[in-house]
Amino acid sequence: MDISVVIPLLNEEESLNELHDWIAKVMQSNRYSYEILFIDDGSTDTSWKVIEELSKSNTNVKGIRFQKNYGKSQALNAGFKEVQGDVVITMDADLQDSPNEIPELYNLIRKDGFDLISGWKKKRYDSKIRKNIPSKLFNAAARKTSGLKLHDFNCGLKAYKNEVVKSVDVNGEMHRYIPVLAKNAGFNKIDEKVVAHQARKYGETKFGMDRFVNGFLDLITIWFLSKFGKNPMHLFGLLGTIMFIIGCTFAFYLGIDKLFFHQTGRLITQRPEFYIALVTMIIGTQLFLAGFLGEIILRSKSDTKRYSVSNKINL
Repeated sequence: MDISVVIPLLNEEESLNELHDWIAKVMQSNRYSYEILFIDDGSTDTSWKVIEELSKSNTNVKGIRFQKNYGKSQALNAGFKEVQGDVVITMDADLQDSPNEIPELYNLIRKDGFDLISGWKKKRYDSKIRKNIPSKLFNAAARKTSGLKLHDFNCGLKAYKNEVVKSVDVNGEMHRYIPVLAKNAGFNKIDEKVVAHQARKYGETKFGMDRFVNGFLDLITIWFLSKFGKNPMHLFGLLGTIMFIIGCTFAFYLGIDKLFFHQTGRLITQRPEFYIALVTMIIGTQLFLAGFLGEIILRSKSDTKRYSVSNKINL
């Protein structure tokens, strides 16, 4: 199979038929063998009914339905486990991503040998205050932290080699950082392509300002995991050692000062240095314990299922 198109969605009943027809037209005109995999992330409208009808009229349409809303990352992860195409394209279901970009994305992966191509919506039709300005700040921080020179980490339109999506584990809200996850997995041929951005035609955006706060928190998480995910003791042990040395230094100073210089002065427990020593040694010990626990968890963790599927079509 040439191409798998993975489309996570939540309450997009109005746009699904139009999106399907657009993708099918592009595939047929380029004579691609393909599948379209819709992942219904707990929609409360008739989105799943539309997907069922599309699968009856087009055998290339497949679907996964979650019992409830788990989030875009879990939807993509479920889709990645099922795809069969040599090239995997992800896009949003709101018609803001153009299927006309698919042939060029496909060629960049198959002919030019890239592992991942991320879309860059250079010209956007979103609100500047709600999306554009926060997005620029978020992307600047992501570039600085990850080392990947991409302008639009959060663009839903991306193309991957099949091996990439089978190698990354997308959970939490890490869908924004799939290029970083791919880089950490050893896929280094990552680039971007300027893609068309369509104004939203139906409904309203499902994301609010809180996604940027969560995005920055996830960025810290993925930075930590990329640096210390395999050896957390290297971070916590270092910090614990520094804190413990500070505490021991203050304790040693207090002991020498009391024994040789201020034997009849105030009690050690009345001096601020005593509490600095006590607190830093306790924190140092806790950091050591955190490092040990991290190492134990890392070595004993098991892969657990994070979502519950209620229906599948043609999988």
